[in-house]
Amino acid sequence: MINPMLFDTIELLVDLPKQNLQGGMQGAIVHQYNSELFEVEFANSQGETLALYALPKQCFIVMWQASTQQAVSIIDQIAQITARLAPTPQTEILNFARTRAVQWVGVAVN
Repeated sequence: MINPMLFDTIELLVDLPKQNLQGGMQGAIVHQYNSELFEVEFANSQGETLALYALPKQCFIVMWQASTQQAVSIIDQIAQITARLAPTPQTEILNFARTRAVQWVGVAVN
């Protein structure tokens, strides 16, 4: 699991209508209160702050890590999301991926 750190870029997993923030919006961690709560700044394309909001880490995934200066791989993004799910949805996602992998990869074992 990727631990959020200061200046990482995150992506919201939830809608926050009262703050006018939608799932999928990206922001930057600007303060860490503790291991579970982070202050995130959301800005527009001109760099103007749209919102500054304290978020528990269950509400977002890390998309880019400041410490490594690299984007988080798709596999790690999926892992961050599925780690937050209960066992039954995790199993459903795994079964879906197994089924689709055969179609995408085209591997047949005799």
